[in-house]
Amino acid sequence: MADLLLGIDFGTGGCKATLIDTDGELLAEASAEYPTSHPRPGWAEQNPADWRKALRQVITEVSRHPSWSIGKLLALALDSYTHGAVLLDEKLNVIRPTIIWTDQRSVAESEFLKNNHADLIFRTAYQMPAPTWTLPQMLWLRNNEPENFGRIRHLSFVKDYIRFLLTGALAVDHIEAQGTLFWDMEKRCWSEELCALASINLNALPPSDKPTALAGKVSKQAAGETGLPEGTPVMFGASDSAVEDYAAGALRPGQCIIKLATAGNVNVMTASAHPHPRTLTYSHVLPGLWYTVTATNAAAVCQRWFRDLFCEEEKTEAARAGINVYEILNRKAATSPVGANGVMFHPYLMGERSPYWDANLRGSFTGLSMAASKGDCCRALLEGVAFSLRDCFRTIEEMGLAAEEFILIGGGAKSGLWSRIICDVFNAPVSCPAGADASFGSALLAGVGVGIFADEKSAVEKCLRIDQRLEPEPGSAEIYAKLFLRYRLMHDAVATVYGDKD
Repeated sequence: MADLLLGIDFGTGGCKATLIDTDGELLAEASAEYPTSHPRPGWAEQNPADWRKALRQVITEVSRHPSWSIGKLLALALDSYTHGAVLLDEKLNVIRPTIIWTDQRSVAESEFLKNNHADLIFRTAYQMPAPTWTLPQMLWLRNNEPENFGRIRHLSFVKDYIRFLLTGALAVDHIEAQGTLFWDMEKRCWSEELCALASINLNALPPSDKPTALAGKVSKQAAGETGLPEGTPVMFGASDSAVEDYAAGALRPGQCIIKLATAGNVNVMTASAHPHPRTLTYSHVLPGLWYTVTATNAAAVCQRWFRDLFCEEEKTEAARAGINVYEILNRKAATSPVGANGVMFHPYLMGERSPYWDANLRGSFTGLSMAASKGDCCRALLEGVAFSLRDCFRTIEEMGLAAEEFILIGGGAKSGLWSRIICDVFNAPVSCPAGADASFGSALLAGVGVGIFADEKSAVEKCLRIDQRLEPEPGSAEIYAKLFLRYRLMHDAVATVYGDKD
């Protein structure tokens, strides 16, 4: 009988479950997409009922693995994208769809907070207001949906709401709490002053604890709904970004994570907090460690957008061949040379965060000619996302933070071509962990929580495997260095046009 650990990740585009044994060996994986609605340009919302449906789907699939029936599930932990507030009424019912982190509707509220309360917010929460954060989102809600706002009795967050459905307990880990702009970073508690800026009652916010703390156990009702064993311990978990960095082996200052997922991150580990107006600052899963985040709103989601909008023929071909459609798109991209025959893509499909923090930016293909092929567009998309991540890294360079080792993670890293492009654009060696995604990290946290591993660090040291190490190709890196300058010039040229409201 094997001892099992389960991690479940709720990402921006879908849910993934990973089942491992106590040696970190991958036993089973399952994933399920859920939709994001865009009621207006720049808006992005999700229905919590879709997360619940995806949860049941991935557990059903994972439970088909033989080890599930003959093993013992020792514990599980959840993680999710940050800033997604789930609004609950006095009966703990969901009030409205969740405004997610890519939503840009609270631009005016963010500007108001910057102009009037920037010092208080940055000093207390280590971040500057932007539409990504929960505080301006709640201010928008107060200003535009007063009836819904008035019904709020509890604020939960994506994974924390799902964990509430499993255990009956409302709670949040302190890393997730940092993603709200309601959290006092030094005092490690909710800030009454920051909550007051959006008229949020402190009593509406849940108690907090560390990611490996026990949050509760799977209830009888939840066991019947999901197939999870009743009484299974459920740990607090953490944000997907924190858990991914942890799972990938970023355990010391100077290591830098490049995340190529739905969104994209460039995160550098630091020994202390380095708040900066153009970055995000979070504490790490490992006590005492921090990381600085520069982030692009749209990374691998750009390929999903391109697939859905332009690739019906490729979808049909993939279904006929029984392969992933992205494999076909990557094959087409590989037919195009470095630089995509002059075609360039800027991935600002949902505005942009680092380094511009400009909600008005929009995506674009440029350099098209009659000679351009679909393969050129496919490659330009991959290169454009890589340039956007390199653009994020400029802020880390300007801050003088050491980045001595690059680790590439995320669904996009499964593409050999995309990984190669990232390596050449950054012109640095890149390591690619095997299976080190957020759900794997959550499974490790579950093991730490029930004492399978001595501590957070030893869990990763025991279970992490490196899939491959890439070295930059000098010729390609030289071409990309020149193209990156053109990428930035193109941004500068169009940014004023997008910002012109007249």
